[in-house]
Amino acid sequence: MSKFLVIAEKPSVAQSYAKNLSAYKREDGYLEGESCIVSWCLGHLAEYAQPEEYDPKYEKWQFDDLPILPEAWKLKVSKDKKKQFEVIKTLMNRSDVEYLVNGCDAGREGELIFQRVYVLAGCRKPVKRLWISSMEDAAIQKGFQTMKSEEEYKNLCMAAVCRAQADWLIGMNGTRAYTTRYFKRLVVGRVQTPTLAMLAERQERIEHFQKEAFYKVALTDGKLTVVSENIANEEAAELLAALCNGSTAVVTQMKKERKKSFPPKLYDLTSLQREANRYFGYTAKRTLDMLQELYEEKLVTYPRTDSQFVTEDMKDSVEELVEKMPVLLSFVDYGQLGHGIKRVINNAKVSDHHAILPTKEVVEKGIADLPADKKNLMMLICQQLVQATGEEYLYEQTDITVKCQEHDFKARGKIPVQMGFKEVEKAFKQLCVKAEPVEEKEKETSIPAGYEEGMRLFPVKAEKTTHYTSPPKPFNEDTLLAAMETAGNKEFDSETEKKGLGTPATRASIIEKLVSSGYAQRKGKQILPSTEGKELVKVMPEYLKSAVMTAEWENQLLMMEKGQITDTQFMGEITSLVRKILEVCREIPEEERRRFQTAREVIGKCPVCGCDVFEGKQNFYCSNRQCDFALWKENRFLGSMEKNLDKKMARELLDKACTHVKGLYSKKKDMKFDADLLLTLEDGKPRFHLEFPKKKKK
Repeated sequence: MSKFLVIAEKPSVAQSYAKNLSAYKREDGYLEGESCIVSWCLGHLAEYAQPEEYDPKYEKWQFDDLPILPEAWKLKVSKDKKKQFEVIKTLMNRSDVEYLVNGCDAGREGELIFQRVYVLAGCRKPVKRLWISSMEDAAIQKGFQTMKSEEEYKNLCMAAVCRAQADWLIGMNGTRAYTTRYFKRLVVGRVQTPTLAMLAERQERIEHFQKEAFYKVALTDGKLTVVSENIANEEAAELLAALCNGSTAVVTQMKKERKKSFPPKLYDLTSLQREANRYFGYTAKRTLDMLQELYEEKLVTYPRTDSQFVTEDMKDSVEELVEKMPVLLSFVDYGQLGHGIKRVINNAKVSDHHAILPTKEVVEKGIADLPADKKNLMMLICQQLVQATGEEYLYEQTDITVKCQEHDFKARGKIPVQMGFKEVEKAFKQLCVKAEPVEEKEKETSIPAGYEEGMRLFPVKAEKTTHYTSPPKPFNEDTLLAAMETAGNKEFDSETEKKGLGTPATRASIIEKLVSSGYAQRKGKQILPSTEGKELVKVMPEYLKSAVMTAEWENQLLMMEKGQITDTQFMGEITSLVRKILEVCREIPEEERRRFQTAREVIGKCPVCGCDVFEGKQNFYCSNRQCDFALWKENRFLGSMEKNLDKKMARELLDKACTHVKGLYSKKKDMKFDADLLLTLEDGKPRFHLEFPKKKKK
């Protein structure tokens, strides 16, 4: 009997699929039923191979060996995942498996994960695509009933492959080019570099900021206070205050109007990450990791979405969800629920996945037993659903203008008329948010009653107040995500689908890479560029720091998903950029290339990465922090012959991979001897062996 094989991204997801497909028989690395087999990938099972696997010469970083442009891309299975790959490969090629089902996450990365395994396994069997936005049983069952051919997702898969190859080409070539030209490890990334440039530019503005004073004149009759516009000159402000103090003022304008604020949208991944950071201090990565777990636990819908809307066919189910939110949120009662469902519906703004929503399952299970951080996230998502479908916030705005000594002084008052969605927002913050951010606090001011146009105020008291301009604020996770999302927007026309730096699914990992590489650091909630990060940005050309160029690539990948451009066009531009990087690096003056070098004596060049090797107390080490190469002065090989590695020997080993050593001791023969010490590399680690020079014949 023929079967189909379902490949999930993770074991927990595979178990949910297996349950709905009645595949209960547990085997090593998969589950099997009468009609199907379900296995899993453990995330990315395979990655693109390192340069040295294309050619051994790339083990040593040499500028003259660049560019590295693979003609045929090689994939390599992660060492710790080889066993699971062999399981999947065997299953894919089993004679009773008729076709495969790509059940990896429904997005660009899910396509890439499946495609790499499919190619590595040498499989040619037909593939169907499971595309779901929820791990609830009903959604899974419907997904299996409505599967489409993988052919319909070929453009999405192509975009995923091109994105990964572009990152590899720019990362590998750019990093090696700048590292070998500057003799210092300098990591270049397609998205990472412009993101770091934003951090450095902001820090530069903060460090060079010079505060400037400005002045205002406040006028009061004891009840109403009105204020002048900003005045740059202190003497002018003092003169105005002196003129007005004790004189008569006249109300020249009194304007009242009813205004409204519309409810916020539903969450996409980025907006949820931002608010989770603002309210709870969660990093973007932590939020995404928790969301993924909640998704796999069937409590929220698909997290890696860039949409803040739902589709028309979801109207009834969303309305049903809204009505049940008081079950989960103790601070919401049924009278606070609105009926603005139409506001969150927009088919045109839902591409692969709709906005993040709680599921029906979470309503049944409740959130009381969730860990505190996940509970916070669930309440944030649930209250946003209530807010987004709630009533407008209505308020009365009063603007008053008072003239005194031919100068206008103004005040504005706001009085709530209908709290609407803000009632839920306020209750949520009071119950769940320990310390509300300062900028969140809204001032409610009112203009005292009894004032009308033409009214004379006498006497008025006038006072000069001093204020100072403020420096830009350092980025935090919230504001950095916002900046990444909108990077380059001003450069595109209104019709362009803007994607900024990275995608909702990748921005968290970009921030984490900057921190883990030492180019950025967290200080409380702030994200600051490190000294090394600022140094890197200084030597990078504008086109590599350009948010516009990277945002344009994201747009092109989106166009590729829609079949509007080909992979050849996109990769052609990437290859041209790689060549441009090398051309620019080739022209870097010698003096500039030495900018990172210090007075430390250079022993030689690292045979692994090409960076300088310096002498330490116990070893000769590579200056590249990401490189583990070192020659230890006391090591087992030479120690067994009662010899230590000295500077002269290290210098010759790094230069010629060989040094002649005198006075080695053989315990076995109880004698001293001379020999050549040879250096080779094995997985980037130094290995020694001896050779005995042939004696010349007399």
